[in-house]
Amino acid sequence: MAATTPPPKFTCTVTKTVPAPESLPEDKASLKAHHVKNSAGETIKFQNPHPSVGQVFSFWGTLQKFATARLRGEMNPPSTTTTTIPSVTPSFLPLHSPPPSALRATWLGHACYFLEFPSGLRVLFDPVFEPRCSPLSFAGPKRYSAPGCAIADLPAVHLVVISHSHYDHLSHGTVVEIAKRFEGVHFLVGLGLEKWFRASGIERVTELDWWEGVEVTVKGDGGEIKAEVSALPCQHFSGRTGLDKDHTLWASWSVASGGKSAWFGGDTGYRAVPQLPEDVDDWGPEYADLPRCPEFEKIGRLRGPFDLGLIPIAAYSPRHLMSNVHANPYDAVEIFKDTQCKRAMGIHWGTWVLTTEPVEEPPRLLKEALKKSGIAETGVFDTCAIGESREF
Repeated sequence: MAATTPPPKFTCTVTKTVPAPESLPEDKASLKAHHVKNSAGETIKFQNPHPSVGQVFSFWGTLQKFATARLRGEMNPPSTTTTTIPSVTPSFLPLHSPPPSALRATWLGHACYFLEFPSGLRVLFDPVFEPRCSPLSFAGPKRYSAPGCAIADLPAVHLVVISHSHYDHLSHGTVVEIAKRFEGVHFLVGLGLEKWFRASGIERVTELDWWEGVEVTVKGDGGEIKAEVSALPCQHFSGRTGLDKDHTLWASWSVASGGKSAWFGGDTGYRAVPQLPEDVDDWGPEYADLPRCPEFEKIGRLRGPFDLGLIPIAAYSPRHLMSNVHANPYDAVEIFKDTQCKRAMGIHWGTWVLTTEPVEEPPRLLKEALKKSGIAETGVFDTCAIGESREF
């Protein structure tokens, strides 16, 4: 990597597409069930439309819920003093080298992944390079592991895909720096976020609803690149202040280019689990029938199979507080199966203390969850070192 290498010149054209009727869920009314409308029929916010989300709290209700948990001693943060998340110096493909026959994926920390497709397309998901995921530079969750690289080390970024507005997935400083360095880059976001990007001085942005897609054409020295990208459902929430909860849409995403496809889960829950004793398995027979979010099975059936899934595996404890919006490794394996991913990598771990599970626990639990589902513990759904690349 050479930080002094000038960025490539390219143009990126994004055209919205209308999905064919046969590619959409059978119940057409369900396509807008996540929209909350006023008396005039205008969308004013968004919601998770399925029973799998459990009880819905307001912003202040959520704060009260967490404050109560803290008083009970349920919200003690884990120590990171002896934590060592493996890391390596990333190696990216040279700009004008022959594109790989495989899909190449590099983890840069937390939910940030850099994908290099056989077509030459380069996509960056949920980039946050700042030391804190917070509106304040001096407070809030601080990194205990460094980013895989600097933005200047990336050879090219044609698309940036944002799952939602939370600070560990969307950073103002990061997206502004990317937009300045890569002049042709285009940002894809959920409904409502385009206004925030334009207010930040970023004009090359397109917002999408669930099940909407775009055709992407990149033109530069390396010729022409084609891709198809879709915004897809997940189960989460949004907000950057106490006044904008769920005003913008959260989403998972699919990207297909050069004969390879990937699904990015972003940040999502799978089902709402009640408060249980610590020794009770919430995937045991008594609780195995709790409502599951049905959207992932639809994604697999209507957009899959995928060569690669990028699936969140952490920020799950206390389980009864986090399960409806954050998947644990057992949930992640079910999402992996539902979405029909051939292989997967775990994301959303190893970077910031957001919840109370030990920071090195998610990869270990992932292997246990795979074994329980009869899937090989390595080689199918893995984790890797920050900066490490895998091919699919």
